[in-house]
Amino acid sequence: MSTLTDAPSGPPSGAPATAHGLFKNRSTARRTLPLRVEAVRQLRRRRTLAMGALVVLLPLIILIAFQVGGSPGGERNQNGLLTVATASGANFTATCLFLSSGFFLVVPVALFFGDTVASEAGWSSLRYLLAAPVPRTRLLVSKLTVALAFSTVATLLVPLVALAAGTAAYHWKPLQLPAGGSLPTSTAVVRLLVAIGFILLSQLVTAALAFWLSTVTDAPLGAVGGALGLTILGNILGAISALGSVRDFLPTYWAYSWADLLQTDPQWSGMAKGVSVSVSYALVLFALAFRHFRAKDVVS
Repeated sequence: MSTLTDAPSGPPSGAPATAHGLFKNRSTARRTLPLRVEAVRQLRRRRTLAMGALVVLLPLIILIAFQVGGSPGGERNQNGLLTVATASGANFTATCLFLSSGFFLVVPVALFFGDTVASEAGWSSLRYLLAAPVPRTRLLVSKLTVALAFSTVATLLVPLVALAAGTAAYHWKPLQLPAGGSLPTSTAVVRLLVAIGFILLSQLVTAALAFWLSTVTDAPLGAVGGALGLTILGNILGAISALGSVRDFLPTYWAYSWADLLQTDPQWSGMAKGVSVSVSYALVLFALAFRHFRAKDVVS
């Protein structure tokens, strides 16, 4: 009788308890580092606030330049996008995209993706995150998602602020095409949205490169600078006509293909090639980042 009354109420052996513990640990790990927490952490950083302010100020600075300098024009810009920059709010938006998509918009992308893992390693907090425990794949997915969201917002801010400022200064009118003719405002808005989508997709290769470098180095500036440096190198190589068809494999060579939308009959071949090249490189680099980080010996 005493044996029955003194029997433990829990599992009779250690195996079920161990399985229960493993299930509990996995369930706890799935709830670690939620996206909301990671987003708030990144949003409160001074570099995020500074970059957001710079992105908002850029269209306003361009607007002030046009207001001070007068209407653009002249032989050097003849038949170019700048000659019709002040024709309407839509024209001003397209001009701001043209002036910023080549390099300026690459900076926040490289910053947000290159600062993901390397900053944690630089602060010596990465090993504590993994000991929380935060699974390595979940850590990367969380930081990748937040970086993608912040980069998208930064890219969208430029045309949104430009459209608001340009409409206030130059009114809501049809988009005047550089080669002559115009597009109705509704068509212009759709074309600009497609252009923004193309810019976001073309920046994936820079994002993936910065993200991969962030898993390789413990220096955030190294990851960001490396991505920006290779992007600049790609722009230089893309301008060398002697390379011929080799330039077709450079993502930066297709960076301005969205300008083919600014004509009566838009051309899609350049944009399709640019997206395919950028996405192909990005998938490989993202895969390398996950593969390297999952096998990395984290000591910082």
